[in-house]
Amino acid sequence: MGQGPAAPSGPRSGPQSGQQSGQRSGSPVDVAAPHWLTQLLKPTPAPVDWKRATRAAAAVAGPIAVGVAVGHIALGALVSIGALCGTVTAISGPYRDRARRSGFAVLAGGIGFFLGTLAGEHGWWTVVLIVGAAVVSAVISAAGNVASLAGLQLLVQLVLGTHESTVVGPFTALAGFAVGACWALLLSLAAWPVRATAPERALVAGVFDRLADLLQAAGTPEARAARHRLTAAMNSAYDALLTARSRLQGRDRTYRRLFVVLSEATPAVEAGVAMASARHRPPKSVVDATARVGQAVRADTTVGELDLPEHGSPAVLAFVDGLRTVVDALSGNENEHHAARPARRPRQVRIAAWFDDVLAGPATWRHALRLATCMAIAEVLTVLVPFERSYWLALTVAIVLKPDFGSVFARAVQRGGGTFVGALLGAGVLALDPNGWVLVVLAAAMAFLLPIAQVRQYGMFATVLTPLVIIQLEIGHAGSWDLLAARLVDTVVGCVIVLVFGYLLWPGSRTPRISGRLADAADAVARYADLALRADPHGRSALRRRTYRQLSDLRTEFQRVLAEPSAAGRLAAAWYPAIIGLERVTGSVTRVAVEIDQGAAVPPPSEVDTVVSALRAIATAVRDERQPDDPPTVSSTRLAGVVSHLGLVVAGLRGPDLDRPRPTLRRLLRRGQV
Repeated sequence: MGQGPAAPSGPRSGPQSGQQSGQRSGSPVDVAAPHWLTQLLKPTPAPVDWKRATRAAAAVAGPIAVGVAVGHIALGALVSIGALCGTVTAISGPYRDRARRSGFAVLAGGIGFFLGTLAGEHGWWTVVLIVGAAVVSAVISAAGNVASLAGLQLLVQLVLGTHESTVVGPFTALAGFAVGACWALLLSLAAWPVRATAPERALVAGVFDRLADLLQAAGTPEARAARHRLTAAMNSAYDALLTARSRLQGRDRTYRRLFVVLSEATPAVEAGVAMASARHRPPKSVVDATARVGQAVRADTTVGELDLPEHGSPAVLAFVDGLRTVVDALSGNENEHHAARPARRPRQVRIAAWFDDVLAGPATWRHALRLATCMAIAEVLTVLVPFERSYWLALTVAIVLKPDFGSVFARAVQRGGGTFVGALLGAGVLALDPNGWVLVVLAAAMAFLLPIAQVRQYGMFATVLTPLVIIQLEIGHAGSWDLLAARLVDTVVGCVIVLVFGYLLWPGSRTPRISGRLADAADAVARYADLALRADPHGRSALRRRTYRQLSDLRTEFQRVLAEPSAAGRLAAAWYPAIIGLERVTGSVTRVAVEIDQGAAVPPPSEVDTVVSALRAIATAVRDERQPDDPPTVSSTRLAGVVSHLGLVVAGLRGPDLDRPRPTLRRLLRRGQV
């Protein structure tokens, strides 16, 4: 698991090998794994967050260690369950975001855990409660990421609570859960009083770190990935600062200064994107100066003198001017215009918008119905069939079929594979009946790996999480080999329920639904080009950020769908080059806009209209399920790069062979051949 595409096979032998391959016997044959299988197994590269991993180990294993020390290991395991809820929902970053995300999730989890302990395992009444909770969980998830995470914890902890009701009383279970959750929150927020702005400074510094990486990678194949990381860093920094400043009413000088620095970095970022688009690497002194600015922001110090060139291309000069403006902001020369506090909507308006998000649209209720249906099937099955530990079946369905956490197919397969391996490890450990302190060490090791696996692949996360949960829930059944078989059966049955009833048989699960997102992204690029290529590009920088954010979200959505062997996955694989083309169009537009800022001539308005119309025509063609027209021709050399990348978009939507007549996209979609 986690490997890339299958390597080419070696020479074949045997009398039929040449006939089967269509080649001479003994010739090498390339065997490529399907795109969906590659995406399913491939982990996401990510740096190791050592601090978060250490906090996770202390939060989860600490209560078990206390239980072993005082002779009540089962009670320590109960407290550890609450700590695990706070651990898997924790994040690194601004402390307010940590408190908000983990706080709501822990509160929802505590409510679910208490209701689960009250309901216990009471047959059909428990079925009704869990199905109702599934509907509530799916509906409130429509209100955003924080609400979605809280909804998941509500359902998961409700299922876990039904198990704990057979071990201790409901109030004892709730108290243990609350102590563990508060312990995990305390570890996550402990440094807030002394390092209040350190996470925000790290996020802003990360923008300059990623900008330096982009400059260093300009002209190399790594440039595109470096620009993606820069976009993600800017999104994170802006989200954190805008949220913090809206709550602080603009009174905090540190946040105001960080916001000014980030705002003043926009010209440098645009110039950096322009250089990367032109495959032009700036002098090493510029890259080093950018890295020094990031270090100064992180350490909350001034930069000092920078060795910056006085001559160069328009993009280099624009970058140098932008970097000097940032240095001035770090020195305290703030532009109060940039420091203006974003307006915050009245509470009544925000509550009304929240209800609109939750209740509007049929998609929310379709997701709720799908989750409730699969949970009902799982619960009815546990009532009719004597599963040894039935709660694990419902738990598997709840975690896999969270409708807004990616591909259902991928999560079911990864969850099944990861849980299979994890169940072998966890149940095997308990079957050997190790010493209590050995369990503490094992729990600490697995909790340490949780945050590392969580950001890489769901299957890896399930592999680490499963044995940890088994130790917490079944610590009183050490020495029982029956636990191993029970866990594997429950997991397989739960994944089969999701794959059959929540994916294969559910209407629309395998139908492509990504064309609208791609068309919206093409329209967004058209709006940006229509503004940035004119003589008065007021508001260009903000629109560029929104455009790149939309392209980033689109790329993430396509990567999720790529893991499916359905028509949606094949369509995403066929169209993925079009996303790359739209990103390159946006970069070329930014390059021309930066040159205009440095005194270059504005492209003819008629040819700008031609480019914008071509982008809008691409969006219309995608919505109409037909192939787009050929890219336009323009006489302006300034727009040649933009038009060239438009050709990449058209080629990505048509396929690799532009000369051979092809059936319409509508027919391809219906036949599932893309």
